[in-house]
Amino acid sequence: MSFSGATGPSEESLWSSRPACREMESKVSEGGLNVTLTIRLLMHGKEVGSIIGKKGETVKKMREESGARINISEGNCPERIVTITGPTDAIFKAFAMIAYKFEEDITNSMSNSTATSKPPVTLRLVVPASQCGSLIGKGGSKIKEIRESTGAQVQVAGDMLPNSTERAVTISGTPDAIIQCVKQICVVMLESPPKGATIPYRPKPASTPVIFAGGQAYTIQGQYAIPHPDLTKLHQLAMQQTPFTPLGQTTPAFPGLDASPPASTHELTIPNDLIGCIIGRQGTKINEIRQMSGAQIKIANATEGSSERQITITGTPANISLAQYLINARLTSEVTGMGAL
Repeated sequence: MSFSGATGPSEESLWSSRPACREMESKVSEGGLNVTLTIRLLMHGKEVGSIIGKKGETVKKMREESGARINISEGNCPERIVTITGPTDAIFKAFAMIAYKFEEDITNSMSNSTATSKPPVTLRLVVPASQCGSLIGKGGSKIKEIRESTGAQVQVAGDMLPNSTERAVTISGTPDAIIQCVKQICVVMLESPPKGATIPYRPKPASTPVIFAGGQAYTIQGQYAIPHPDLTKLHQLAMQQTPFTPLGQTTPAFPGLDASPPASTHELTIPNDLIGCIIGRQGTKINEIRQMSGAQIKIANATEGSSERQITITGTPANISLAQYLINARLTSEVTGMGAL
């Protein structure tokens, strides 16, 4: 949806008619803060769709009106990175437009619901972990000051984002409060540059669902089921061992599987903090994996001082491969937050 037309305010009103925005623009310029910055935002697919708009019209208008470069990471991911680069005044204009767009989305969604209280606009920044200490301040003094002076809620994640040295900083409140908050965060980031190299967070692609039907395996791509020969072969081998239909989330390939090889044993180690997602409540998940794969699976008891548990899988290579695949799919779904299989 674009900004123009009867559905929402015009592009101009999204920025220049807001007194807080105009006032801040002059303050930033006067304060000599008008330097080039890059800010990264973490967004869900629905939020990205709102920013892009129909045929890319919304993001195009945001780029033109703000003067900032707005890039959206590629890929079929549940999360995307939106990078905003430009002089500070251009960045704040872009942030204002994004915040007001999200507020407009909330207002539109509330017109179709029974909710009485309006939820705040929420944005997630991705900030190098080495700068988070300065943002929090001694004993939390800086983050408290930012909260009190802007009226926005600010939360700095305790853990770094997967495979990166960045943390998520969640800001929520009214659009005006969010813009003031982002300004103050930018000041802190300029005063305390990152220390050392930063490994940027890159969202993982969404895992592809797999359906088994009529002895064939299909991966789901958009609205279509595409036959997958490697998984079909694995499925057919597994079905010789068990009447249960396997379900998976990723698309592994297991070449050269023999239909009737002797039983063998395979061992793997799993971190203690992830073993729960393999076992499931009252053993439901591990029993499913046993039934689907046809393999015997034993999980060793926790040993004192060890952070890992040993899993022993016994069966044919086809059984073992399928059990490994299902265990890895469980781990992937847990780590990426994609939910249960």
